[in-house]
Amino acid sequence: MPWYFYLALKQLFPAGRRLPFFTLISVAGVGLGVALMLVSTSVMGGFGYQIKRMIIDTQGEVQIRGRGPIEATAAMEQAIARVPAVAAAAPYAQGVVMLEFNRRPAFPTIQGFALERMRQVIPLERYLIAGAWSELDDDAVILSSLLANSLGVNVGDLVSVYSPLMLERMKAQEVLLPRAVRVAGIFQIGHQQLDSSTVLCSLRLMQDLYGMDQLIHGYNVRLQPGADPDVAVAALNAVLPPVARALTWFEANADFQAVISFERNMIFFLLTFIIVVAAFSITSSLLVTVVRKTREIGLLGAMGGSARQVALCFCAQGLLIGVGGTLGGLGLGFTLLHYRNALVQFIASLTMGPEVFAKFYQFNSLPAHTESKDVIIIIVFSILAATLAGLIPAWRAAKLKPVEALRSE
Repeated sequence: MPWYFYLALKQLFPAGRRLPFFTLISVAGVGLGVALMLVSTSVMGGFGYQIKRMIIDTQGEVQIRGRGPIEATAAMEQAIARVPAVAAAAPYAQGVVMLEFNRRPAFPTIQGFALERMRQVIPLERYLIAGAWSELDDDAVILSSLLANSLGVNVGDLVSVYSPLMLERMKAQEVLLPRAVRVAGIFQIGHQQLDSSTVLCSLRLMQDLYGMDQLIHGYNVRLQPGADPDVAVAALNAVLPPVARALTWFEANADFQAVISFERNMIFFLLTFIIVVAAFSITSSLLVTVVRKTREIGLLGAMGGSARQVALCFCAQGLLIGVGGTLGGLGLGFTLLHYRNALVQFIASLTMGPEVFAKFYQFNSLPAHTESKDVIIIIVFSILAATLAGLIPAWRAAKLKPVEALRSE
């Protein structure tokens, strides 16, 4: 081991003192910064990852949207199927209706689809918590869990569906009665908004409610494993007629994803200042050490130590503090992530309550997703910042001339 590295260890951990106050504060500062950066990036990444998973699980990796209601021709479906990246495609139609049960109204989004074809695109069975998909027909619907709870509906109950077509008929002096449908099942995705305002039905029922005849609004598309969504969208747009356009899951929700990405990057940027503050505290402490040990530094020079070696002694102290703080911060950060839901529930119970948290943040539990590149960036930045914090004290120590330093009082 080089002598200057050994000396750096002895200065950080002097004999007879297990953990000096200066070392503890410096390591703790770096560790807290690393833990906060890890937790914040993981939680924000978790929101983005959960939203991505929910979008793909409910829409597919790609959506083909018509510029209006379009006809599901055999030629269009054959063109979609010929794209190599496409594994399956299912037509859909969607809109907004009013549901009524025991004089309780609700205004959810309704989506109609061909059940067997949609199963090839979306893992429907994963989210069903009551009832059965086999019971879904042209006179039945499946409700999201919170919507069913708000209406007081159970599987087997009849609900009335009011569609915008009723208003159109009223303008023509016609009366269209609401459609009575049976609740065939209840599903739960885990996202507050989707679970509180979604109705699924057969494509035929949706077309009847909106008077669309055989028209649809588009297709949900599942890609082959490993297929690039952007490449698949380009291939689909090359074969689709002008009335339809393919979008990746990200393009279909671009505004929301951009907000999530911006918030994540801003939080990461702001939390880097914690590491910077910790680095300044390391710098100030090491500068004090240089002033206090001026004569010792002069003695090292007199014994043959070069200015570079003396400087490396102080840089090594910054490096050791950075490594120790980073390891401690990673341990603390991953521990907080592991118990994040218990901590959130405890804090929510003391402040706004778990129900309010779910209402505003749209998730029943706090998501987290840690990417390897984020961990690497945090490790490199924190160790580099702590090491650079030793540069100014190292430069100050290297400038001391042995004779002048030995004369210092």
